[in-house]
Amino acid sequence: MRERRLAQERRHAREFEVFVAGAAGRLLHTATLLTGEPVSRPAPAAEELLTCALSRTYAVWDRLRGEDPYERTRQEMAAHFAHTAWRHRRPRGGLLDRLSPQERLVLVLRLYEGVAEEQTAAQLGLPTERVHALCLRALAEMRSRRPEPRPAPKPAAP
Repeated sequence: MRERRLAQERRHAREFEVFVAGAAGRLLHTATLLTGEPVSRPAPAAEELLTCALSRTYAVWDRLRGEDPYERTRQEMAAHFAHTAWRHRRPRGGLLDRLSPQERLVLVLRLYEGVAEEQTAAQLGLPTERVHALCLRALAEMRSRRPEPRPAPKPAAP
């Protein structure tokens, strides 16, 4: 009986490793967008957020039964980010760092991850209208502060 349990645990560990190998890159990018850290540099807050979400997913791995592990991990990450948003208020130089944590969360879930407005609202415990307004406000903020186009380099004199 114990050997069967050990074999099952090893199988679950292998399955989880395969999942992480395939999904970790995209999940880390999502976490980096959420925390507002630059994509080009190490992102310790994003790595911590992802590690926490992956550990929670692994804890329930044998009970997922047909549930999408990517979806589960993304939900865990979003929930943990929402509960610790106060940590992510100061600018860190990332693409979305000028948005509030709540605006970042809604924008990333809606536009980057493609989660429906109703699902985002249910997951965050907000009315659908509030999610819609947050998304519009975040988009307006991002559009209003576009970086200035760089001037074209001057051609070299012959």
